[in-house]
Amino acid sequence: MDSLNRGFAAVQPATGRDFAGNEKEQGPDVRTVNRQSPGNRVRELQVTGTAEVCCPADRASVRVSVGSIKESVTEVTSSVSRRLEYILQSLRQHGISETDASVRRFLSREEDLYRMDAEVVVTFSDFEKMEQLCSVLLEKLDKSVCVGTPQFYHSAECLGQLRKRVCVSAVENAQQKAREISQLLGQSLGNPVLVREDETREWRNEDVENGGRGHSALPTITASSRVSVYFSLKDRSRKKF
Repeated sequence: MDSLNRGFAAVQPATGRDFAGNEKEQGPDVRTVNRQSPGNRVRELQVTGTAEVCCPADRASVRVSVGSIKESVTEVTSSVSRRLEYILQSLRQHGISETDASVRRFLSREEDLYRMDAEVVVTFSDFEKMEQLCSVLLEKLDKSVCVGTPQFYHSAECLGQLRKRVCVSAVENAQQKAREISQLLGQSLGNPVLVREDETREWRNEDVENGGRGHSALPTITASSRVSVYFSLKDRSRKKF
């Protein structure tokens, strides 16, 4: 029976390299593997590559509220409705879809008076439009309206794209290293045999100094991925017939 022979060549780069778009590549662990089985000799290059991708928040929600206290339900409803209608009209004028806004009204009684509170929660993907709308409401309605602090977050679509980007970037980094290593060893890089994602991590980076306001203070999420890729190797010295 033929024995199983394996040869390993490990190469560790001194430092990693930074990539555009907040993508970082770290030095992968590289091995060449010669596996001999009956009637078949397999030559492989195993590369472990990593990458990091940072993505800012792509959504923000703002809570706009108005309230009034009157002696009758009719009066309090009319008072709140006028301001509420102005808020909804401003949303339409700024191109905000009805599906991106929700309205809630609350009526209560305090002794002989009636109190009504109404709130509109608006979701924005255009932060400049959000700032313009908030400024208009504060200017026109003054103290009769309360505009909350924007709450920034990442949509499900954004997170899905982030996870794909970081995995693809890690594979690309591993492939580039594999090309360099195969050239160093005098081999030709063949097709990938196996691609495996070994580890994924995500962490949030919150900027609390400015209260989350302004484009420079957008919270971000950083995702990292580590993959192992196996490539077949071709000996350049072999003659082709």
